[in-house]
Amino acid sequence: MIKTQVLILDFGSQYTQLLARRVREANVYTEVLSFDVSCDKIKKYPNLKAIILSGGPASVYLKDAYQIDEAILDLPVAILGVCYGMQLLTNHFQGKVELANKQEFGKSTLYIDQPDNKLFTNIVNKSEVWMSHADHVTKIPKNFIEIAHSDNAMAAFAHLTRPIYGIQFHAEVTHSEYGKEIIANFLFAIANCTKDWGLDDFITNQIEAIKNEVQNKQVILGLSGGLDSSVAAAIIAKAIGKQLTCIFVDTGLLRKNEAIAVMKTYQENFTLNLVMIDASKQFFAALKGVKNPEEKRKIIGKQFIDVFTTAAKKIKTAKFLAQGTIYPDIIESSSKDATSKTIKTHHNVGGLPDDLQFKLLEPLKTLFKDEVRAIGLQLGLPETLINRHPFPGPGLGVRVIEEVTKEKCLILQEVDDIFISKLKAHNLYHKVSQAFATLLPVKTVGVMGDNRTYDYVVSLRSVSTIDFMTATSSHLPWDFLDEVANEIINKVSAVNRVVYDITSKPPGTIEWE
Repeated sequence: MIKTQVLILDFGSQYTQLLARRVREANVYTEVLSFDVSCDKIKKYPNLKAIILSGGPASVYLKDAYQIDEAILDLPVAILGVCYGMQLLTNHFQGKVELANKQEFGKSTLYIDQPDNKLFTNIVNKSEVWMSHADHVTKIPKNFIEIAHSDNAMAAFAHLTRPIYGIQFHAEVTHSEYGKEIIANFLFAIANCTKDWGLDDFITNQIEAIKNEVQNKQVILGLSGGLDSSVAAAIIAKAIGKQLTCIFVDTGLLRKNEAIAVMKTYQENFTLNLVMIDASKQFFAALKGVKNPEEKRKIIGKQFIDVFTTAAKKIKTAKFLAQGTIYPDIIESSSKDATSKTIKTHHNVGGLPDDLQFKLLEPLKTLFKDEVRAIGLQLGLPETLINRHPFPGPGLGVRVIEEVTKEKCLILQEVDDIFISKLKAHNLYHKVSQAFATLLPVKTVGVMGDNRTYDYVVSLRSVSTIDFMTATSSHLPWDFLDEVANEIINKVSAVNRVVYDITSKPPGTIEWE
């Protein structure tokens, strides 16, 4: 049985998921809750050892600043405030937070003032940390002591008698040199957590739980061909076999030959029922004339649900709807409008019709992506599927910029296939984190032979990242890019110009839309 020891209260930080992952990586189970959770709900966690207050985009001194149930800060557990969380603690304990004269965004040097403090056990002085704040603490609260600083701000403080800490930097990101160690010091030296979380027993426990819940009933699952739905299908199939029916919808927005490859993979590797529906005409009709990225995502999601539910209702004995929902989907989709701004709409959480009349089955909903990947390998899924680069839920619908048509998708499929095939041929595919092509809504003049051309521009993108929260463009060899561009222009008649996207994240996102 999972025993939650750490709760993270989310104030809208883009790094909240990373905080949770770092705690999980330390073999301590954590959950993420909204900042406005009540103290009474938190008291229902019998094994709680610590609470972490995340960062966020707001300012604590504003009238509509995000606050928490103040009784939470009186609970007998360790508390760590990160960035906004530190400023919230400052405000609560009568310190002062103001707009900084010198704001810090990016790498800063951490100078440790109290090296004997438990938070900094085995942490060297003058290490790099990642700052991202416009406000800073200008008056330390009563009964607190400064334990670290940067060149421009108080970087960490601690309560004199209680296990309450604040850090102005983001220890959870990989750019913070000793971030993992600082989080581990908080968990074990301060909060006295125990290591009770791992994936070893997850499959066994989930198979047993699925059998007990489903019993002799039928389950349907919308299969996308991606990692999450594939692992969900595999673990459910292990539990109930042919009681599972997977419905694969060909939206027309998939990679080249994707539908054929998905059907072959599942027929060869799983004992289940598999139904494929070609709904590409329906999707392209619904997307006609639509240019806005969020609108496209919502249309694609709605069409998928419509096609899927129509097919599902034909399976009269099905009582459960399975989804490949994972924990980041839940975290991001449950964030309050007041905290985090919508970057993009998630396809797994929300959007289901109220009258669907199925009970949800989500065996992966407590896992992060890297944990799902590890589970997939343990289940014996092909490494080619498990280690494939991420592919967005709306598919090429967000890689064809502006209006999506069948003709544009066919062009992009060819371009993308050339790029990915070349990466594999040059042994580069697994050395980068995600690579793909984007079709731009731009045509340019070119010369091919003695003829003038006026054709599309495509952008190639490849990024390197550890956690997909931040990313840098991959430094692919120039000769390789030259070879890829030449083959695209020679083989894809509608394209006459290829560019390479070198934007990092932030400020850009990995996908263009």
